[in-house]
Amino acid sequence: MLATVVHPGLKGSTVEARAYQLEGVAEALECSTLLVYPTAAGKTAVSAMVLSEVITNGGKAVMIAPTVGLVEQHKGTLKDWLAEGISISTLTGSTTADKRGPVWNSSTVVIATPQVFHNDILSGLIDPSSLEILIVDEAHHSVGSHAMGKSCDEFIIRGGNKILAMTASPGYSKSHVEALCRRLGINRIHIRSSTDSGLKRYLSDLELIEVRVEVPEELVELASPLKQWQEGLIDTERRLGRYVHGGKVTYVGLSGAMERARGAISRGDGTAFASVSRLALALTLNHLINHILSQGVGAAREFLRRKSSDASSSKKSTRAFLTDNRVTDLRNKLDELDEVHTKIGTVRRLVSERLRRSPESKIIIFANFRDTVASIHRALEGIEGASPLRFVGQSKKPEGGLTSKEQIQTISDFRLGAGNILVATSVGEEGLDIPSADLVIFYEPVGSETRTIQRRGRTGRRRQGDVVVLIAEGTRDEAAAVASHRREAAMMKSINAVRRALTGGPINYSLLGPFSVQNIDGEIDVESFIKNEREASKHEFPQFEETGSNVVMPVIDQEKTARPAAYRPSGQSGLDDF
Repeated sequence: MLATVVHPGLKGSTVEARAYQLEGVAEALECSTLLVYPTAAGKTAVSAMVLSEVITNGGKAVMIAPTVGLVEQHKGTLKDWLAEGISISTLTGSTTADKRGPVWNSSTVVIATPQVFHNDILSGLIDPSSLEILIVDEAHHSVGSHAMGKSCDEFIIRGGNKILAMTASPGYSKSHVEALCRRLGINRIHIRSSTDSGLKRYLSDLELIEVRVEVPEELVELASPLKQWQEGLIDTERRLGRYVHGGKVTYVGLSGAMERARGAISRGDGTAFASVSRLALALTLNHLINHILSQGVGAAREFLRRKSSDASSSKKSTRAFLTDNRVTDLRNKLDELDEVHTKIGTVRRLVSERLRRSPESKIIIFANFRDTVASIHRALEGIEGASPLRFVGQSKKPEGGLTSKEQIQTISDFRLGAGNILVATSVGEEGLDIPSADLVIFYEPVGSETRTIQRRGRTGRRRQGDVVVLIAEGTRDEAAAVASHRREAAMMKSINAVRRALTGGPINYSLLGPFSVQNIDGEIDVESFIKNEREASKHEFPQFEETGSNVVMPVIDQEKTARPAAYRPSGQSGLDDF
């Protein structure tokens, strides 16, 4: 029998009892908390238990999520888990302002997009001081000018109580995590990693496979005139001493050269203005070259289309770039080409092989650009057993994206089996609970640890899954893959460093008094359940048997033994000074 959580605010036998989640509930009920779990570890379950306690005590709550799809998903989950009679409503941009006021007044729990919540605070439709808790899903968005961050600002300024911020990836640097915690008023961090003994048994195994592919000769030839153009620009900057990196032109080298050129301008060197123009053009060419070589025809077309429609197209430099013979020639060739990148063929082989071995498989393919998504979608249509679905964000362009309703319908079709392959842009990366997606293909690696974690989390939620990353040799794909691994490893260190600096204190288990756990032996209190779970997952060290034989230990030459002082920094007299 599966152990389940018992609480007046929860439906019976709906929320599985997990010790680490109950500890997260206790921390979230005490003060503003940042909850960091791997994807598919049950952050939503923690929020549901927190809501059940808040509502039972007469409080109101708001949950904000970055997309309409997530808002609707959370509504469905909470309706399944929270007790009957609890009023749960959703508010998105499609709900007119005159209808939102009554919803705020009549609902116990409102799930909204950040922009709607922010606007309704400013217009007075909702008073944050009337809310017991604000739950922030995918809280890593709460930075800069994003509406999620602005919503949290207003919530805190106007007297809101606690925040429960949830994410799998708050950022790789300590300063980033610190800034997030400061902005959200976080008092403690509850973190569990995929290697945690109490959590890892609930996660399916993932196998990460990197597949390297050669760039087709056609694409190398397309990029060749652009590379020659870029080299000419950089040769000038090398002679001026502003581009100092050897070897092939890189983004890092260009960024450093741009900083030196701007520094020269600030010192009154008028010749550096021309350098800034040349380097800006070299950066544009660098992006375009990488689009061609690592992404393919569709991505290059979309890059140039965005460049043409961008506000910067009114600039003289942008017009000069777009009307240059080398660019117009490239656009004409791209318009005549189908997608020829070897990655497309590799995707076809991976999908075909998976469906041949396991016809019931569900597959998700991520690509950065809509044109690439369209190319992949077309390439999959002829494969036996393949039923691909296109999943992209909203757009006002004619070739456009999907409306919020179409996005929700697409995910529903995928979940119910109307399609077995989801080809998605970044809109599909976050939070979507897609059961049994057992293969995820990254059309390209992404340098961001946040996006990598989110993409990878779309598989292995119910059973073992594979993650395949396609890397085009000799392109920025190689650097992006390395950067993602490095940043993900740094992230855990940064979070723990910030957590130790916060004045959290031990978990107050008395806050879990209204909860209990129903298992095969009956109903027990939560603290006993957590203690039993810890004992069950505790690592057992091997016991050495007494053999009765005399074991001769080697004698250490005292003359060669280093003194303890040699192992510590000068000035350190004890552990407190470490």
